[in-house]
Amino acid sequence: MTYQPRLRSTPWQAAATALHANAPAWRSGATVLAVLALAACSSTPLPPWPTQAPATAASAPQARRQVPPPLGTGAGTATRAEAVTTPVTVTPIASSVPGAPGMPAEAETEAGAPDQPYGAAVAARFPDPSVRYETPGLAEGRRAFTTNAELTQWLLQLAGAQRGATRTQLLDLGESQRGTPIHALVLTRANNTDAKALEASRRPTVLLIGQQHGDEPAGGEALLVVARELAQGLLEPMLERINVIVVPRANPDGADAGKRVTANGIDMNRDHLLLQTPEAQALARLVRDYRPIAVIDAHEYTVAGRYLEKFHALQRYDMLLQHATTANLPEFMTKAALEWYRQPMLKALDAQGLTQEWYYTTSKRPDDLRMSMGGTQPDTGRNVNGLKNTVSMLLETRGIGIGRAHIQRRVHSHVTAVTSALRSTVERAGNLEQVRSYEARDISAQACRGEIVVEAGPTPTQRELIMLDPQTGADRPLRVDWNSSLQLKTLKKRPRPCGYWLAGNVTDAVERLKLLGVQVMRVAEAGSTLADTYQETSRDSGERQDVRGQVAGAGPIVRVQVTPTRSAIDVPAGSYYVPLNQPLANLAVAALEPDTQNSYFANHLITNLADMARVVTPPSLVFEETE
Repeated sequence: MTYQPRLRSTPWQAAATALHANAPAWRSGATVLAVLALAACSSTPLPPWPTQAPATAASAPQARRQVPPPLGTGAGTATRAEAVTTPVTVTPIASSVPGAPGMPAEAETEAGAPDQPYGAAVAARFPDPSVRYETPGLAEGRRAFTTNAELTQWLLQLAGAQRGATRTQLLDLGESQRGTPIHALVLTRANNTDAKALEASRRPTVLLIGQQHGDEPAGGEALLVVARELAQGLLEPMLERINVIVVPRANPDGADAGKRVTANGIDMNRDHLLLQTPEAQALARLVRDYRPIAVIDAHEYTVAGRYLEKFHALQRYDMLLQHATTANLPEFMTKAALEWYRQPMLKALDAQGLTQEWYYTTSKRPDDLRMSMGGTQPDTGRNVNGLKNTVSMLLETRGIGIGRAHIQRRVHSHVTAVTSALRSTVERAGNLEQVRSYEARDISAQACRGEIVVEAGPTPTQRELIMLDPQTGADRPLRVDWNSSLQLKTLKKRPRPCGYWLAGNVTDAVERLKLLGVQVMRVAEAGSTLADTYQETSRDSGERQDVRGQVAGAGPIVRVQVTPTRSAIDVPAGSYYVPLNQPLANLAVAALEPDTQNSYFANHLITNLADMARVVTPPSLVFEETE
């Protein structure tokens, strides 16, 4: 670890240091002084909320014609497989053993149709789209989806086929637990493809992620299509206004095995705060370095299974959507997700005859008839990326448990929704950067003031869903108990501290925070400060839970109740300070308040309550920046 020159901490210097570390665009001296003045205010006014797309060059009528509609919506739309200069080798899969690498877990007939949990009447409700998409895994006669080797070859060919001003670069994000590369493709009109060049381009960056769950292939196949169209097809004009990074397959081991989890059995989409898996760490580094304005996460959901068992009905909706829903989210980024992304996405899907609803699921308990929207815990990619001040959207198509059935329609649903998200970013580029800049300043200015929500939960209500009769395929309205994540109930809150002190021995926790992009300072000289220490009042053990039940691969956690107790504490040299006058302050809160199931204390990254404290006044200490 290397150190920067020592800094004497005052409240305003700490604000400048925090913003300096998290916002590369603010690195001129004059700009830092302006940020200091803003940090001294309790709030920074936001301009009037725009209700229409701004009349910029990208959204004016003449330029708007250069932004294509969703793929597959009109004449001239093609899958453009011929645009790849070197044909992608399609590897035939001879094995007919269900569950073999690359194979769906469901058995298939000799004709290639899955052993569906329903008959022709239900299948008729989901006709193929008018366009046919082509990837290795979508080829006629294929029994397996695109393999990891084919995916790498596809991205390499796109990266090697530079056209005009468009730059493409294959990023190696690291390796999976079984040594398979995790790849991303950067697509931009910037001067280069590194993070600094994309930041300097003043174009917002969108991150598209597929197959965090290995048994959800449609999102990954769709992102291969989108990557090709951005590199050399119908979507390429969008790069005049935005940068795009595509990670088609975040969990290659799971995809190879046809399983939801990573090789060590962990659900990586519940690992974005703890970062226990190399797969989640790879995505965290990518988000930290490239700072996307929007993160779109493509998944699939169960069609029959426990829905058929509990409700004697099948899932109907082509697409389930949800934005980030956890405590302490930035208000205006949430508003942007709903108004600038979700609403246009619903219209785009509806125009294609694709049905949609809020994302929901049900637990694995057969006696539990509740439906729950996506969880409120700060552990999923959707919620953690929301706390990183992005527009964070979850897309889910019907797919788990039906093999290759309706795969063209499932891919079409994802392509339609993703294209809509890209278009929203094009049209709202200036607005989005303005809103995120405001949120960064406003969150930083709240340090030492007001309250912070430590834990929140959904609001119980009821809702009518439309499911399908498994015999006739007819609509079956169903009124259900519904846990809404749109209105959160505060379960626990505390005064917002100025920051957190951490002992020098909690290096694992410090490294995870830094991977998330949270600024952590090292104490250079011993001192003291006023803080709330955590006094334990009760303890037991348990398991991490989500709305489905126990989180896959999660070990036993410490469930502790605490009472914060005010005192002056000694702060030795070599210990750490996490300031809350930084844009990712609310993410630090999610990790460091000990009495929640996702905290670093509950999950053994910090093993002693005495190794952490809530600093309640601006500390007069000498800090060193860490790298």
